[in-house]
Amino acid sequence: MNARNALTNLDRWSRALASPPAVKLLRPSLPAVAAAIALLAATVASMFLLDTAASDWATHRLPQWFRDIFEEITNLGLSGWFLIPLGFILLGLAAAISPALSRAAQATLTAVAARCGFLFLAIGASGLFVTIVKRLIGRARPYVGGHDDPFSYMPFIWRPEYASMPSGHATTAVSAAIAIGAIWPRTRPVMWIYAFVIMFSRVVVVAHHPSDVIAGALTGAAGAYLVRRWFAARRLVFGARDLHAFAGPSWRRIRSALGEVLAKTRPIERARDAL
Repeated sequence: MNARNALTNLDRWSRALASPPAVKLLRPSLPAVAAAIALLAATVASMFLLDTAASDWATHRLPQWFRDIFEEITNLGLSGWFLIPLGFILLGLAAAISPALSRAAQATLTAVAARCGFLFLAIGASGLFVTIVKRLIGRARPYVGGHDDPFSYMPFIWRPEYASMPSGHATTAVSAAIAIGAIWPRTRPVMWIYAFVIMFSRVVVVAHHPSDVIAGALTGAAGAYLVRRWFAARRLVFGARDLHAFAGPSWRRIRSALGEVLAKTRPIERARDAL
């Protein structure tokens, strides 16, 4: 494993993502468009009907011990829980894949890298978009000013207390639920429970209005969906017509490929130790 391999593979993977689409994708499905419109309508309705009552409930009606629990839970919605491990895995695979490996091992590890790359971009792109947009919108968080005003805005102020809409935690949780569920459908129930708990926690800890959370969910879903279509158009990870994930390598093949990587690196390490 070396830096040259890493740079070569990262360049190759970037070119594959930036290449012209191999297949023209079908238009977004009617259910997907309807769901986006419904979430957008729910965001607007919540601002008028739900936000003030929800913040009052979280601030004055919930016991402190309950809020303390969710203060810990809500931290699990930080994007770093996903992006940092995925980033390390991608860099490790980029350094490990080399012509010295068998074609089977190269194909196996490249398939793993493609899936990790999809997850990283589906979660990271949505999160980056929200990080910028929420500071441009400048909506006050529920606790600002000692009173709850869901229509308090200071656009372009770029201050954390005026970065309420959309919720970054909700964006991360929903994009992760959709992206991980797209590759491993059996994880969907667990991932959606995780997403709803994180979204609920943002209201409980009075960090966001319900409309912020709904807007974050819409952004996360749209981001993951668009990244999935980008990959599918290039026949990466997903089929272009149905957006279903291709069958990935088995754990046995992955272990075998990693074993081959270790076997190739040991003679190099011994040679270095002998110098």
